[in-house]
Amino acid sequence: MKDLLDIRKEIDVIDNQMLALYRQRLELASDVAAYKIANHKPVFDKAREDSKIETLTADCKDSFERQGVEELFSQIMSTSRKKQYQIMADNVELGSFGFTQTIPGSFQDQRVVYQGVAGAYSQAAMVQFFGETQSSFHVDTWRDAMEALQHGDADFAVLPIENSTAGAVTENYDLLVEYDVAIMGEQIIQINHALLGLPEANLSDITCVYSHPQALMQCDGYLRDVHPEFEAVATANTAMAAQKVKEEGNVHQAAIAGEINAKLYGLKLLDSEIQDVKGNQTRFIIVSPKKQFSADAKTVSLCFELPHEKGSLYRILSHFIFNGLNMTRIESRPIPQKQWEYRFFLDFEGNLMEEGTRNALVGLQEETNFLRILGNY
Repeated sequence: MKDLLDIRKEIDVIDNQMLALYRQRLELASDVAAYKIANHKPVFDKAREDSKIETLTADCKDSFERQGVEELFSQIMSTSRKKQYQIMADNVELGSFGFTQTIPGSFQDQRVVYQGVAGAYSQAAMVQFFGETQSSFHVDTWRDAMEALQHGDADFAVLPIENSTAGAVTENYDLLVEYDVAIMGEQIIQINHALLGLPEANLSDITCVYSHPQALMQCDGYLRDVHPEFEAVATANTAMAAQKVKEEGNVHQAAIAGEINAKLYGLKLLDSEIQDVKGNQTRFIIVSPKKQFSADAKTVSLCFELPHEKGSLYRILSHFIFNGLNMTRIESRPIPQKQWEYRFFLDFEGNLMEEGTRNALVGLQEETNFLRILGNY
């Protein structure tokens, strides 16, 4: 039996030989990049890589060796591509990403649209982001807000995108793909739900509760365990629920909404802070038809679709690891007309002017079926 130290010495010799060969291979990758740039060829050639793996594994003695060789050379070729992407990124103009850099400024004389009515959490997010004096109007649905942007009736729209308890607002992820807009900011607000009824109502009178589906989810424990006798009915917006209770004048109805709606609609506070998780927050995004970003932007949001094959998501995520980028969020949504296939929404820390961000985006442009930069903010 060989001594362990002797074995390790032999391994060190082989590793040094492999390292020297690896460096030679990376130099050749630079030559490949120069050729492909000059001849307008894509970096990622899947057919070539598959053929290469098939040749290299043809004489493997067993499945373990075959899997190991495939994994090793897949990683080597992946690193080679990233080297080529770095070289290509040096020749990429910012405009190719579809965004222009702008200087941060005030939002005076801008028109802002939000979904709901006075008292909606979207309105609260708008006020926190833009200030009290901003020109604004409200619409019935999130799609209506996007339509207002598309037709030039508004400069910005405020949309909820995620709640810390109930999760993603999936409809708005889909709208970000459907409409050609960009995220230019975000606002996180504290969500404190209250139970509001008519002035003459008591808690014991209530049999039916109205609110937005997300708010009902956020108060699920309260409705299920504390008041199982309540019938929960979804509405388009929390403030609209309060408005409905006021207008219909039914003492047996109540709304789950922010406390501000009690004053706005002349309702009575029947119970407060009824959300299941204290510290519940919602993240709102500010979207615009103009694709701009500023030098101090720190979050990049993407949407992409991948080939429906083994390892495709792993291959894409490696671009963030390799370029030292911190991914902060990933969501998936079904792709219409493609059963059991999904598009991904991903956020990471970065700026379009930074080298690592640009390198990663060049790689993603090459290796995804569809890629859209949703914003840098």
